[in-house]
Amino acid sequence: MNLVSEVIFRRFTTMDLERVMEINRTCLPENYSAHFFLDIYANCPEAFIVAEVDREVVGYVMCRMESGFSDLGGFRLVRKGHIVSLAVKSNFRRRGIATTLMSSAISALTAQGASEAFVEVRVTNGPAINLYQKLGFRIVKRVPRYYLDGVDAYVMSISTSQFRGSYM
Repeated sequence: MNLVSEVIFRRFTTMDLERVMEINRTCLPENYSAHFFLDIYANCPEAFIVAEVDREVVGYVMCRMESGFSDLGGFRLVRKGHIVSLAVKSNFRRRGIATTLMSSAISALTAQGASEAFVEVRVTNGPAINLYQKLGFRIVKRVPRYYLDGVDAYVMSISTSQFRGSYM
């Protein structure tokens, strides 16, 4: 069931920081300092987006712009959007919120000049891998022991022109 009509998607503001950090702590094993969140926000505020229900932040996506070699082939430098973190509170999942957050982020990254986007995901996180594949991301490499607890990560990438999400 897709219930995103009751959800407001908007840009993060510093007033959201405490709530976003709480969602990060409760939903993900990787937790970040306030300084880290604010650095990401400063890099690309257009692609730091929150989902809100009844004035409560229930999810977020934060991204930054980077330059580097293409993950999708060819020995060329490209502007890339890095999806650093995506989380939705457990009782608000399966409503299309993560999909809309990702769509909004990719749209913002594209507007900032990204020709590719990528995300690192735990190889054990089946639901996230499925979401990213549904949106058109593909696994481009496996990074051994990427996470502090020793779990490997997949790097999943997409050409922003091939993104299969619906934008806000």
